[in-house]
Amino acid sequence: MTEGTKDNVAQFVTLAKAGDTPPGTISVHEVDGVRIALCNVNGRYYAIDDVCTHDGGPLDQGELQGNLVECPRHGAKFNVETGAAVVLPAVRPVKTYKVQVVGDDVQVQL
Repeated sequence: MTEGTKDNVAQFVTLAKAGDTPPGTISVHEVDGVRIALCNVNGRYYAIDDVCTHDGGPLDQGELQGNLVECPRHGAKFNVETGAAVVLPAVRPVKTYKVQVVGDDVQVQL
């Protein structure tokens, strides 16, 4: 886990360097006690809460398949772009965060 550093840009927080989360992978970062899963889908970054809405499982330990992340506990899947729950047993979406890349920094808006 990394600790986010606050930037002076509209409540955006730097989570990682762009090269730290290669395409097709997920990294987890904690900011102000919130675990955020940073997902790299073909070079585009998406950020979601790192908690399955079905049972609280850690989504960063699941598999990223395209733009879907599968919870390792019961197989629920979420769209990392929208947060939508797309495969049962989850029915509620996960929270998403706006992402921007500034230089080599991947930032999320809290």
